[in-house]
Amino acid sequence: MDNGSGHPTESGAPTGVMEGAVAPQVAGSFHTLGLSAATLAAVDRAGYTTPTPVQAGLIPRALAGIDVLGQARTGTGKTAAFVLPILEKMMHPGRPGGPRAIVLVPTRELAVQVKDEFEKLAHGTKIHCVAVYGGKPIKGQIDKLAKHPAVVVGTPGRVLDHMGRGTLTFGAIEMVTLDEADRMLDIGFRPDIEKILRRCPDSRQTLLLSATVPPPVQKLATRYMRDPEIMDFSVNELAVETIEQRYFTVDPTRKFDLLERLLDREQPLQAIVFCRTKRGTDKIYEKLARRRSRSRDHGAAEEVACIHGDLSQSIRDRVMREFREGSVRILVATDVVGRGIDVSSVSHIVNYDIPEFCDDYVHRVGRTGRMGREGIAFTFVSPEEGPQLTRIEIRIERLLKRDEIEGFEAFDRRPKPAPVEHVPTGGFQRAAAAAAAGEAAPEAEEPKRPPASSGLGKGRGPKRHRRAL
Repeated sequence: MDNGSGHPTESGAPTGVMEGAVAPQVAGSFHTLGLSAATLAAVDRAGYTTPTPVQAGLIPRALAGIDVLGQARTGTGKTAAFVLPILEKMMHPGRPGGPRAIVLVPTRELAVQVKDEFEKLAHGTKIHCVAVYGGKPIKGQIDKLAKHPAVVVGTPGRVLDHMGRGTLTFGAIEMVTLDEADRMLDIGFRPDIEKILRRCPDSRQTLLLSATVPPPVQKLATRYMRDPEIMDFSVNELAVETIEQRYFTVDPTRKFDLLERLLDREQPLQAIVFCRTKRGTDKIYEKLARRRSRSRDHGAAEEVACIHGDLSQSIRDRVMREFREGSVRILVATDVVGRGIDVSSVSHIVNYDIPEFCDDYVHRVGRTGRMGREGIAFTFVSPEEGPQLTRIEIRIERLLKRDEIEGFEAFDRRPKPAPVEHVPTGGFQRAAAAAAAGEAAPEAEEPKRPPASSGLGKGRGPKRHRRAL
């Protein structure tokens, strides 16, 4: 928490943040959460019927003015869980002189999505929200801030920029929300976040939401929150039942061919293909678009797009708009940008490059299976990446199923499992069985052994955790 000077102190905060966390009970109706009639009407207009566990747990505590540290992945309704209490508080008179609530998010795309949620739920009221983020001319944002919005949503860097210019003040702030706190710290926003929090009044309420709670997030909560209530909304959510998770073993030189075969087999409603680098994202996008433009379906190339941090904001906005509308069916993305994608119709995730960090896997997979819908995630694994796959499985406490496409059985050193039954899930457009197509599958290659330096096999941790591909 902060002392009288606005600087952090170490007292009165949790030390083992998620230890002893409570899992909230599910509420059957928004009417039981303490929301006013006006807010309930907004909930009805938005089409929300039954609160999710995150909403049922967070809303009453936020309305009571309690600081909350909540562990919850995306796709669980957490945005509405903090937007509704903020709107409820904004309906009552507050301090003059600037915005009364600020929401910090890691990416531009997420800032836009949170602002859209505010506008949807605040429709018909005089409560206004402004999003501030890089990649857009700052003059337009300054003009909007001059109209004294009640709520500001932004990335820490741009918020700090406005603070330095004097176009955004924090003296009237009553609520601060840190959304996807782990990701903000991952990409280096901690110094900016701390500067912002130190400028906010000591009496503010702070909500911190994070899919994971590593030590840096715990330290942030310890220093800047007042006796927060710890709530774990992530119970059983790292291995979501509605998301089927599989992996392929593949030679790195054949990954793109496998991707094409997989997309042909699955026929996803919408899919996100994750790559580690911006350059890799561009390459995969160009190859997919080029090959599809040569197909008999001349519109197929327009169904593919890519998004990463080097693209201009106008291009990123257009790509996201087309992806939400469904005109883009396959989106190739990097982790940082892909993290902000919230599109409920995403049926498939493909980890073209296995993520470097286990938590990135959790966030990638969380782009599908949103709000209880079914989804499926595939991860491409080379023989050298076996230990990384094992770490992911330990992290999510679940073994991934091994999948197989004829002609891509390389590096299998285990007994061949029973064929995976491809059952249509959740209304996704599945391809007809390969046999019905009448096409001969390519002849399978002779399985190769990974090099001795791959890190697989004996001498690598407990036997039960070895992954032999």
